[in-house]
Amino acid sequence: MSRQAVSGAEHPIVSGFHPDPSICRVGEDYYLAHSSFEYFPGAPIFHSRDLVHWKQIGNILDRRSQFVPGAGTASGGIYGPTLRHHGGRFYYITTNVYDSRGQLIVSAEDPAGEWSEPVFVREALGIDPDLCWGDDGECYLSWTGGVAGSDLKGILQARIDPDTGEMKGEPYLVWQGTGLAACEAPHMHRVGDHWYLMLAEGGTERGHSVTFARAEHPEGPWEACPSNPVFSHRSTALPVQNTGHADLVQTADGEWAAVYLAVRPRGFTPQFHVLGRETFLAGVDWVDGWPVFDEHRYDFTPDDTTFLDDFASDAWDLRWLAASSEPDAVAERTGKGLNLRDPGDGSPGLLCTRVRDLRWSAEAEFEDTGRFVLWLDERHWYGLTCENGEVRAEARLSGATALLGSAPAPEGPLVLRIEAVEPDAKTLTAIGPDDIVLSVKNGEDFVELGRLDGRYLSTEVATGFTGRMLGVRAVGGGSLLREYRYRPTE
Repeated sequence: MSRQAVSGAEHPIVSGFHPDPSICRVGEDYYLAHSSFEYFPGAPIFHSRDLVHWKQIGNILDRRSQFVPGAGTASGGIYGPTLRHHGGRFYYITTNVYDSRGQLIVSAEDPAGEWSEPVFVREALGIDPDLCWGDDGECYLSWTGGVAGSDLKGILQARIDPDTGEMKGEPYLVWQGTGLAACEAPHMHRVGDHWYLMLAEGGTERGHSVTFARAEHPEGPWEACPSNPVFSHRSTALPVQNTGHADLVQTADGEWAAVYLAVRPRGFTPQFHVLGRETFLAGVDWVDGWPVFDEHRYDFTPDDTTFLDDFASDAWDLRWLAASSEPDAVAERTGKGLNLRDPGDGSPGLLCTRVRDLRWSAEAEFEDTGRFVLWLDERHWYGLTCENGEVRAEARLSGATALLGSAPAPEGPLVLRIEAVEPDAKTLTAIGPDDIVLSVKNGEDFVELGRLDGRYLSTEVATGFTGRMLGVRAVGGGSLLREYRYRPTE
């Protein structure tokens, strides 16, 4: 379908579940990386030449030696990262909350190539680490949390060797924010004569905000911006909410911009966001030595999110992920389809792609048996299952599973469809973010087996840090997936 120009204030530059953005520039090239929680491969990385059109070039954590798995815990795994370039190398630092070895650092000369084995900053306990290099070449680690064997808590900083993870001095407390909830996600940048420390405050919900302080030296002391928070949508009726967790980049022409996470809630109050936290873009001006966000600076035509995979290639498309497992454990690409299997590792056994749009349609074509689900976590999903000659539409909410409808399995290929459509509501309180329609193809037509309010697959209902995923999995001893199709319909 055709795409029309949109305002960057209302549309993400990277849609769907892509939270905690961190950005850097090398020459004319921009690179953007994210957190990814329990999904593997982890830490998607994108490239752009204009800041508004982005292409995924890899997943930074694509080997299990880099990413210790958890026990299938939803919203665990890889938390807020920082991506930087220094001395001819890219550095990505993050927290794997499944791993007790402290902050994790990997590096690479080519961001689209192979990233190194990780080193760990073992003394730094907490989340949301940041790296920056001072004028003297020293590398500064800032993070949210504590220090092993110490009573220090808050936004902390220490000099480190980023290639070994060794601390080169004692950690110390830095600026503690403005007093709002959840002071976290530090990023430090040199702009002109000052160092600037930006934080996320207010929690990653409706009160989310960006706050700033500045200093003459990386260690401080820090002076708070008199107009903090410098950026927030809290207590507004704007269609984009939860704005925060920002990072800065100086553009190739010397201007400044910021990426930040936000959500697009829909439906009747209190509204519901379903895609997770997405990545947005704003311009930044410097007025009297402080940043002013201009979220209306960039207009663009969104990239097409259509995706079709017939599994003819031996290589995985970068969009495929496994929930708390690995794609190769969940499925085998045969060149003629995808053999799905139970990985036997305690995970949900799902091979997933992110939902990228508010309105969309997706189809999974199996040979005869299989499961196709719209997934938030193990306790919140809607799906279709074909086994024993029957197709069932089901919903699982807070641990209870309900049968919505069923039909005999069709002759020939099995095509299961899940769609997000406009809500069909008779009262205000019934207006959710969307309706989810579950159907099976019978001849030339699709037969609807279930239709559910989409609010129950939202963060406001299910909680957590992730967004909706579309997943396929094996039924019984295994299933053969012939083709997967996804397209936006808005």
